[in-house]
Amino acid sequence: MALSSLNAKERAFYQILGLPSSSYYYINLKLQILRPNTQKKQLLSKQKNVNTMAGSSTSPPQAALCSPDIHIVGQNTTATISTLHPDIIETHILTRLDGTTLASASCASTHLRTLTSQENLWTNICHSMWPSTTYPRVRHVISHFSNGSRSFFSDAFPLATEPACFGNPSENSDLPSELISAVDIYYKKELIFSKVVETETVTAWFKCSPFRVDLLDPKEAVSTRIPHPDTEDTCRDLEEDMELSWILIDPIGKRAMNISSQRPVAVHPHWLSRELQVKFAAVVAGGESETATELVQCGVVVTCGVSAGGEMHVTEVSLQVEDMDGMFLNGRDSLVILKKGLEGERGKRKKREAERKQEFLKFSERKRERKEKKLRREGTLDMLCVAIGGLAFGSLGLFLLLR
Repeated sequence: MALSSLNAKERAFYQILGLPSSSYYYINLKLQILRPNTQKKQLLSKQKNVNTMAGSSTSPPQAALCSPDIHIVGQNTTATISTLHPDIIETHILTRLDGTTLASASCASTHLRTLTSQENLWTNICHSMWPSTTYPRVRHVISHFSNGSRSFFSDAFPLATEPACFGNPSENSDLPSELISAVDIYYKKELIFSKVVETETVTAWFKCSPFRVDLLDPKEAVSTRIPHPDTEDTCRDLEEDMELSWILIDPIGKRAMNISSQRPVAVHPHWLSRELQVKFAAVVAGGESETATELVQCGVVVTCGVSAGGEMHVTEVSLQVEDMDGMFLNGRDSLVILKKGLEGERGKRKKREAERKQEFLKFSERKRERKEKKLRREGTLDMLCVAIGGLAFGSLGLFLLLR
């Protein structure tokens, strides 16, 4: 059977096993989760024809449609994937899959679910996707998640989230006592920066001050091989080639959340120093409707300066939470909103970079509208105050004149 006659999933599985297309092996993956029940008769008919072509005098027992089957044309046997040695599946197949594909494979059958639940598979995926997870403190925290690295991946993978709802923020005292930031920055798929920062959130100073997490000290800089852009086109290239992951971890609540847009939503020079500022942002639901915190923006700014050799170096990587009035929230208010995101439900699909940027643009538009509305309201109040003052002054002058 030619390789081109297989569908996409069968062809991928054929190539993973490394079987040559010129052989008589015909792989037929039948996954009940992927194929509707209305096609069962067609599958059974197809399997019967394959057995006839193979010259089988007796029809082998039908395999369950809920598990992947491997049919070997030219022999009189039909075997399920469970007949393969587990070490072969784990070593030559599962280790080549990414996190989302591995999660999908776990839904195919009970046998595959058992094999894909191995902790080392998910640990390797997390380490390759987020090198900051190799830090000892982060590894220790992840090991205490309900399902280890698998639970961490389902939380930290950039998924659509539905914030949790709970009572009045002023009555909520069960806020995270510590936040761990695991940050990785890539340029053209090459890691240029990775760091883990632990932030205590129990002090009065933190709760009253504007929420801000800095990864670098004021005089610290990280060298890179990125050429400094001097034109608009090179700035656009930087916007397309740089990626950032900022994972917030609650070590006590054992939850994690990725608050980065993955790719920049804006790149522009600083108005004073002319250093390039690369902005990543994620818009999350905040407080009550029609308030400034109805939507808030978790913004990450990466500031890049110019080194003596003409290459850029990272001088600042910071996180702040901003409301629709353009005000940066304090530590307590930010913790309330971040806790909603940490405890909220995760969506079934990844939010694409375009959607993140669209959310950022909508947030910026709403912030502009609120600012204009506020200016109009203040202008009306100013005119009213002037009118009342003029009326009072005229009345006083008239009173003195007629006296």
